[in-house]
Amino acid sequence: MEEELKCPVCGSLFREPIILPCSHNVCLPCARTIAVQTPDNEQHLPALLQPRGSATPAASAAAPGPSLGPSLGPGPAASLDSECVAGGGVEHADKLSLHSETDSGYGSYTPSLKSPNGVRVLPLVPAPAGAAASQRGAGPAGSSLTCPQCHRSASLDQRGLRGFQRNRLLEAIVQRYQQGRAAAAAAKCQLCDRSPPEPAAALCEQCDVLYCSACQLRCHPARGPFAKHRLVPPPGAPGTPGGGDSGGKGAGGGRKLPTCAEHDLENYSMYCVSCRSPVCYQCLEDGRHGKHDVKALGAVWKQHKAQLSQALNGVSDKAKEAKEFLVQLKNLLQQIQENGLDYEACLVAQCDALVDALTRQKAKLLTKVTKEREHKLKVVWDQINHCTLKLRQSTGLMEYCLEVIKENDPSGFLQISDALIKRVQVSQEQWVKGALEPKVSAEFDLTLDSEPLLQAIHQLDFIQMKLPPVPLLQLEKCCTRNNSVTLAWRMPPLSHNPVEGYILELDDGDGGQFREVYVGKETLCTIDGLHFNSTYNARVKAFNSSGVGPYSKTVILQTSDVAWFTFDPSSAHRDIVLSNDNQTATCSSYDDRVVLGTAAFSKGVHYWELHVDRYDNHPDPAFGIARINVVKDIMLGKDDKAWAMYVDNNRSWFMHCNSHTNRTEGGVSKGATVGVLLDLNKHNLTFYINGQQQGPPAFENIEGVFMPALSLNRNVQVTLHTGLEVPQCVKQPKLPSN
Repeated sequence: MEEELKCPVCGSLFREPIILPCSHNVCLPCARTIAVQTPDNEQHLPALLQPRGSATPAASAAAPGPSLGPSLGPGPAASLDSECVAGGGVEHADKLSLHSETDSGYGSYTPSLKSPNGVRVLPLVPAPAGAAASQRGAGPAGSSLTCPQCHRSASLDQRGLRGFQRNRLLEAIVQRYQQGRAAAAAAKCQLCDRSPPEPAAALCEQCDVLYCSACQLRCHPARGPFAKHRLVPPPGAPGTPGGGDSGGKGAGGGRKLPTCAEHDLENYSMYCVSCRSPVCYQCLEDGRHGKHDVKALGAVWKQHKAQLSQALNGVSDKAKEAKEFLVQLKNLLQQIQENGLDYEACLVAQCDALVDALTRQKAKLLTKVTKEREHKLKVVWDQINHCTLKLRQSTGLMEYCLEVIKENDPSGFLQISDALIKRVQVSQEQWVKGALEPKVSAEFDLTLDSEPLLQAIHQLDFIQMKLPPVPLLQLEKCCTRNNSVTLAWRMPPLSHNPVEGYILELDDGDGGQFREVYVGKETLCTIDGLHFNSTYNARVKAFNSSGVGPYSKTVILQTSDVAWFTFDPSSAHRDIVLSNDNQTATCSSYDDRVVLGTAAFSKGVHYWELHVDRYDNHPDPAFGIARINVVKDIMLGKDDKAWAMYVDNNRSWFMHCNSHTNRTEGGVSKGATVGVLLDLNKHNLTFYINGQQQGPPAFENIEGVFMPALSLNRNVQVTLHTGLEVPQCVKQPKLPSN
């Protein structure tokens, strides 16, 4: 947490911190040091970005001063600037201003100093006469301040630095941190014979004596007359009063309630949502915040605390994952070391078994293994260092935020809560997906082939390729829809063996043999045209030039019990007009045109219905089934690739190969429903009108693959209804149990 409490300019703990408009903090003495004056009509540039050879306004108004050489020696200007950067010379800093290199007499060099945190600050020279009126924070018009962290500039008004709010919350945490550190350093064992004494580990409340761990076990055992004594942590320890982790009742518990910066006699009581700052009632009456959206200070305080706590939970979870990841990386280091040594031993054993001609080649191969091991170790160490840095930053931010949450100063909290919440959210987002996964594996993908003949020794090298590993089926992406199944898979993590393609196998849905249904490089495949109400087993394997790898686990996929489908616009006649998500069909021609469904059936029992939405001038629509290559510009059933029932307002006929059979009384009208029952277990086709069977079973001994079909003209409009249960009258009776 100490990094959160250090000024970015001087590198020391904050002293009188102020909040810049960008929400970053800086010491008040350091703010006086880095302030810059610019003309009213000139846009401010940071001191380091001023064009060379162009003097700042302060330089044009100042009398020529002593020039500064290329190195800052022990002169007045250098010593004064050093004091300002280090935090000293606060009283004189207000009377100084920055000058460009033209004031020093060196047009090609700008002397600068660097703070402990790497922030560059131009040296200060005496300000021109008349600038004394701006000291102690009352800067002239045109003064500006550049944030040392985000480099965003902020203009100073007539109040100067006093226009920036004081970060009382951060100041209290720094004070408490210093007190806890001092108290912890002062707590020493009072019975130690060593010089210096060991740090105290416990304080006996009855004896009022500080003990280190060794002296406590020797002089104050938890038995006998000491059994009832109470041992507590020493003063200054975390969790104790005055310690580094004490709550809001420490240094900040007795602080005076802050008063409004504009009205000294008023306490903060409201929060201006528009300005994002606490205000008093006098601020509302003066009119500055009169039309702004204001809320109760306590309510907003609790709300922002809850938001910060919620954001901290996410960072805490990521920190736990990072700690576990560091353990994993350290174990990975040991495995890489062990595997590397194993590979070296195998390589030496194989090379020593060969003739003397292998000696020079052996050295080359050992070098390759060493380089591979060093590369893996370097990658893992880089990951460890990177993750450790991120974890340390997140942990410091968490500790700082916890201390902020413990504070009971609502206005001080709300001064920094927005920026702090954003920082915590950004800290959580830095743990992107994949950041906590090792970049290398502990395995060495190197295999030495010692079988070639002696004349091939000089070509001896590592075989870089192994059989691909077992693919992992991604069950969350595998699914079924109607009579189609979709399978997805991926290779295991840290698998570096090349893969040239995959082979997907599927059985016949009835427990039969597996067959190849896909060979290619994709890791996602959809198989259409399967049987409804069937169970399929699927598996996948990978291959490369070394051969075919092992099979994955077998996944079981169940196709739908009933079919859900629509009219197919891609295969319909061009005169067919589809609407209602391709469930309603009509025609733009007076001639009969055919449209098919999107489903195909080869076994099972299937039932669907067609509702007659419009029926004008007594047309003859036809309902039934057809092959995919049925003729589309004649009535359904007139060729040998369709089986249909065509019907008018009084009667119906069955038709196949233009043969009309089984005339049956009973027609259709607007609002009628035609049902089609395709029973491929019995190989017959039956029709229904308004729930009543229309004639005998229309066609028998039909086999193959069929698609729902319909023919109609412009006088008819039909809506398709699918996913229906088979009518009870045709369901098969259950067999009695044994």
